[in-house]
Amino acid sequence: MAKEGSDRALELNTLVAAADHAGFSAAARLLGVTPSAVSKTITRLEARLGVRLLNRTTRRLTPTADGEALIARGRQILADLDEAEMQASRSRGMPRGLLRLHTLVAFGLHSLPQVLPEFLRRHPDVQVEILMSDRLVDLVEEGGDVAVRTGRLPDSSLVARHICDTERMICAAPAYLKRHGTPRRPEDLLEHNCIVISGYPQLRRWPFDDVRAPERIRSIEVGGNVSANNAENVLQMALLGVGIVRLGDLVVAEHINTGRLVPLLADRHHVEPLPLHAVYPQSRLRSPKVTAMVDFLIEKFAGAPWRQVLPRRRK
Repeated sequence: MAKEGSDRALELNTLVAAADHAGFSAAARLLGVTPSAVSKTITRLEARLGVRLLNRTTRRLTPTADGEALIARGRQILADLDEAEMQASRSRGMPRGLLRLHTLVAFGLHSLPQVLPEFLRRHPDVQVEILMSDRLVDLVEEGGDVAVRTGRLPDSSLVARHICDTERMICAAPAYLKRHGTPRRPEDLLEHNCIVISGYPQLRRWPFDDVRAPERIRSIEVGGNVSANNAENVLQMALLGVGIVRLGDLVVAEHINTGRLVPLLADRHHVEPLPLHAVYPQSRLRSPKVTAMVDFLIEKFAGAPWRQVLPRRRK
């Protein structure tokens, strides 16, 4: 009976890994087995249940309707198993096991890699899986442990801990400014190519301090000949001299420090602090691995270290 339960847990874990990573090879690397072992495990599960769970093509795997239902339930079962194991180990208080960390793309690319090796050295029994996306991930539904989010948090059952505040900055590459000139006033932006993140109309309105305006803030609605649905594409176009951008300081700090980007209108730009939080489900409240990760993120980023390389700005 115990072996049967173990086999079922293995089958569920394999199915969820294959679905989450859209392939047998990626799932095999995560699980430390061969792709053929992953394929055989899922085929055995399908045969036992008498239903097809995954549609297989040469390019990718996609769950069937039956597969979607089982995968969703399987994520919860695996999370419950993980929680049970964590409860059993809490008396020892040692962080251990797989930790699924969902993070914003910008944070995952520009900040996390510099400190994660230290976390792994401190906690050698923890395996971290990093999942980067700017969409709002349902941690309970998708079996995540911790997520890093920015901006206002919607009401939810998640526990949130403040890491730090980020700020947006206006900047452009020296090559762009050489060709088109440097804007000296907010109004000058109307004559420039400004690159924005698509899908968020409010990000086209760049705020500036103005004692004559209502609430002492005036917005300039910028435009340009290109936009993108994520900050990384916008950043790359700025670095290539395509136009002027307004992005978070954690994204642009290293490039300003090296001179690849030049900050603009810093004395007029209205600073809008964007809180960065670590959030996690109530069920993970006393998990040693979650506590270790959240405490570590706050320790390393509470002072917004990327801001230390930036020129001193007006408060």
